[in-house]
Amino acid sequence: MNTHYLNVEQAAEYLNTSVRFVRRLIAERRIAFHKVGAHVRLAVEDLEAFVQAGRVEPITASLMRGFGRAA
Repeated sequence: MNTHYLNVEQAAEYLNTSVRFVRRLIAERRIAFHKVGAHVRLAVEDLEAFVQAGRVEPITASLMRGFGRAA
């Protein structure tokens, strides 16, 4: 297994977010991370899983027909 790990700053850059956001995800245990001594490392695979878990599918035309009508 050839897993690539990032520190918090690198993870924030990878996700295009702030370091504070990544630290909050870690503190709230919303993302998997690894402790290496006193250091926190995040696997790229875990970052991708977090992003995919937040994926929202687009609404199709058949679902749109019910929206916007008064009941």
